[in-house]
Amino acid sequence: MKRVAIVIVLMVAINTSYSEVKAQDADSVLYRIEMKNGNIFIGVILLENDEIIRLKTSELGEIELQKVHIVRRTKIDGDRLRNGEYWSENSHATRYLFGTNGIGLKKGRGYYQNTWVLFNNVNYGITDNFSLGGGLIPVFLFGAPGSPVWIIPKVSTSFSEDLHFAIGGLFGGVLGEDDNFGLGLAYGVLSYGNPDHNLTFGLGFGYADGEWSDIPLITLSAMTRIKEKFYLISENYFISSSGSSVGLLSMALRWSLESFAVDFGLVRPTDVGGGFIGAPWLGVSIPFGN
Repeated sequence: MKRVAIVIVLMVAINTSYSEVKAQDADSVLYRIEMKNGNIFIGVILLENDEIIRLKTSELGEIELQKVHIVRRTKIDGDRLRNGEYWSENSHATRYLFGTNGIGLKKGRGYYQNTWVLFNNVNYGITDNFSLGGGLIPVFLFGAPGSPVWIIPKVSTSFSEDLHFAIGGLFGGVLGEDDNFGLGLAYGVLSYGNPDHNLTFGLGFGYADGEWSDIPLITLSAMTRIKEKFYLISENYFISSSGSSVGLLSMALRWSLESFAVDFGLVRPTDVGGGFIGAPWLGVSIPFGN
């Protein structure tokens, strides 16, 4: 019996040592661990068993976490660490304030966007290269006879890690008024950059009353991430006609968490003079999906 007991003890010791060595061999793998109390820890897993995880962090050193208190464990890319802070993936990388860029929504991901309460949009990735959305302004709630509605298809592709292209449109009309349907805009956009920092140039042509416009709408937009949860955004439109040109300029700040984002800024037409600085813009978006 003594020999059997000694063998069992040795086997347990060897297995434990092996588990620790195996975990330490993977010391280049970073994990983000979310706890039930809201705390988040980032580090390398040194040891794991049925009850605890021993995590090596840069700020707290080695800590032990009880598995029963862990909500989620996610393997993360070390490139997303900035001075010890984890910069989560940009869940709103495919759009600016309203318009889109050349980056496509991933399959199974989407977002709901609301601007000034009345403007509602939903977009969803059908595949990695095709998304479909729709929108509504529910003015029928105020007794109006019709409500504007639209659909937003988009096909996107990437030529490289930094060069993205998309074509799509916004097509719709006024629900409840049969003679006021068939409005829209078809566009193409070319973006340079990544989900955190990008610049987009685009051309669009409007459609109304069965005819396409022969004057293009030009867009120039940009986004840059300045902090873990903050982005600067500018979305601008220009059109020329009869020798003159007008535009719509915007500058905004996006506060983006993993569960929602808020855009607040100013929008200003170029043909407005005087002391007018700009009209306020306020939008909220909520991502969903995998």
